[in-house]
Amino acid sequence: MNYPVWYLPTIGGGTLIALIAIGHVFVSHFAVGGGLLLALSENLARKRNDANLLSFSKRFARLFVLLTLVYGSLTGVGIWFVISLVQPGGTSLLIHQFVFAWAAEWVFFLIEIVAISVYLYSFDRMAPSIHKIVGWIYFGAAWCSLFIIDGIISFMLTSGNWTSDGSFWSAFFNPSFWPSLVFRTLLAVINAGLFALLFSSFSKDLNLRRQLVRYCSRLMLPALLATLPTAWWYLRSLPHPARDLVTAGSPTIVRALHGGAIGIILVASVLLLSLCAPLRYRRSLAVLALASGLLLMGSFEWTREAARRPFVVQQAMFCNGVAPAQLQELQQQGFLSRARWSRAHEIATDPSAAGRDLFKFQCYSCHTLDGFNNDLRQRTRSMDQVALAGYIGSLHQVRYFMPPFAGNKTERQVLAAFLTDGLFPTFENPADTQQEMPPDQLLFEQNCTLCHSTELVKNRTSDWPKTRIRDALDHLNRLHSAMPDYKGTPKEKDRLADYIYQLNRSADQQPAKGVTP
Repeated sequence: MNYPVWYLPTIGGGTLIALIAIGHVFVSHFAVGGGLLLALSENLARKRNDANLLSFSKRFARLFVLLTLVYGSLTGVGIWFVISLVQPGGTSLLIHQFVFAWAAEWVFFLIEIVAISVYLYSFDRMAPSIHKIVGWIYFGAAWCSLFIIDGIISFMLTSGNWTSDGSFWSAFFNPSFWPSLVFRTLLAVINAGLFALLFSSFSKDLNLRRQLVRYCSRLMLPALLATLPTAWWYLRSLPHPARDLVTAGSPTIVRALHGGAIGIILVASVLLLSLCAPLRYRRSLAVLALASGLLLMGSFEWTREAARRPFVVQQAMFCNGVAPAQLQELQQQGFLSRARWSRAHEIATDPSAAGRDLFKFQCYSCHTLDGFNNDLRQRTRSMDQVALAGYIGSLHQVRYFMPPFAGNKTERQVLAAFLTDGLFPTFENPADTQQEMPPDQLLFEQNCTLCHSTELVKNRTSDWPKTRIRDALDHLNRLHSAMPDYKGTPKEKDRLADYIYQLNRSADQQPAKGVTP
């Protein structure tokens, strides 16, 4: 709320970050694992006096430099550019908290640039023993960069004791630091092998191809198998709310994990095939394996990003840039009057602009308007203004992964009007509009219709007795893994079960106008 935001409502800030970040992270892990692969392959080639393998290492180094120094560097700058425009508050917090860590990372990055440049352009001009040392220097610097970046990124997911002591070391060596570091190192080895396998598929030397396929597969398979216990270790390090989101508490995470499982299965299948019949390893299989590795990396990054919701930095800042310590004051006194970069500080002057700014500063970090990612108009199409205003007031209670609305009652009504019919309330004497809808129907609207139309609920429960409906409200996640359990009180569940039961049995309980799509 203290910074301007780059507002592209149909694309969304999260989509912009993902488009750049996933490719960058994939290549940056290759920059670490590829350094290890180059050092090992050169050492093996010189030990065996294998001119073909040494020639491959030199050619592979050219591809390595092109991807890591050109594409990796450009997308790295792109990430800084996008996150500073989409999540300026979170970016500022990370810079100030880890200023010396960033400085150290840039030093290691400079060492990487110099070392890999010397390594490539002195392949035939430097004594072999010294050249191998340069290769190991590059890998050491690259892994140290990963070490530092991992401390910063894992802090965003598990801030640990930092919230109480404010210590740099508590923030850096947070609860998920070590499992994340091991997991990322394993992914780096896998990525390096996938790129090497693709590169080797272009070789016309069948003996060299057979040697490289077996060599890379034997390097990657143990790393791939080790990701499974490491992922479990990583999961156990998460705080309970984040762990619950990962274990089927969030529909988006469920889909991402399914994609990651498919990626692991495909990579493992291709590697086993290449070990059994290396000469059958074709370019098409190499492309499939690389694409599967990208799917695995994308799944991991998406899950990690989604698991820290509703925070951009765990327990320190919500994903809309509001700190938890600010929340109570903003809910009592209003958000727009304190939002430095809002154009509408007074709602009565321009309610439409106020609604747009409330969406921009509180919803845009995760949602779009008429866009293709978390479209808020699509998600609220079955809710009328009254129900949506009430739902906004209970966001965090109904769905933990959504941050509480940081605004007063009038601002909730204005945001609901902006997202629905545009009928803004009068501000001279605002009415308690929540009394316009029967309480049980309002409870249904606030908790069910964001994901399900009234007709869908009605049809699915048409032959259910009330006891079955009531039992389902206690165990929604059992009905479907993507459905979060309802967090209401037992009395609210009784009222909600009665309302759903009556949908098929009483004409006077039909939804109000505007509820059914």
